[in-house]
Amino acid sequence: MNEPIVFIIDDDPSALRGLARLVRAAGFKVETFTSAGDFLAFGKLNGPGCIVLDVRMPEMSGPELQEELDKAEYSMPIVFLSAHADVETTVETMKKGAVDFLTKPVDRDDLLEAIRVSLAKDAENRAQKAELSSIKELINSLTPREYEVMTYVITGMLNKQIAIELGISEETVKIHRGRIMQKLGITSVAELVRLCEKAGIPPARPHDQ
Repeated sequence: MNEPIVFIIDDDPSALRGLARLVRAAGFKVETFTSAGDFLAFGKLNGPGCIVLDVRMPEMSGPELQEELDKAEYSMPIVFLSAHADVETTVETMKKGAVDFLTKPVDRDDLLEAIRVSLAKDAENRAQKAELSSIKELINSLTPREYEVMTYVITGMLNKQIAIELGISEETVKIHRGRIMQKLGITSVAELVRLCEKAGIPPARPHDQ
């Protein structure tokens, strides 16, 4: 697995060097940037990590970069730093998912703790995305009819009821149901329900009896 990177963005070269030294001394891999534009130009960043981001910068501010990353569905956790923190900025950035908002001069222990929390959050996000991708891949292996039967199974309906709904034999429903469980690697309806919930698959809406 790739080693996590702490991306530090600050337009003050002296502050940037100091932050980088502090974070590297704690054993983290670091990349530094003097502007939001330089960070964006660095390319698509798919590996694990987090961002330590100054609020006030020329051209593009920290909150503006956060907004750009959000639009691009780029979910790397952000720790904001500011010498001029105001309540409105703090609230807005936290509402948009920032892990922490620290004031300069930043306390070493507070910063390192915020980075650890951010990296843990990033690892959790990546694990959830990987799980969801795996679930969707399994579901895509179902035939259209198996998928349809699955949406009825998760309503809690019996095979006989599903057969009536779909106009097929109960035995056919049973066969489809078995194949669904086999393909998805599960053994119970409860597991199937949880899996469909994670994938955002809604249950079928049976016709009125």
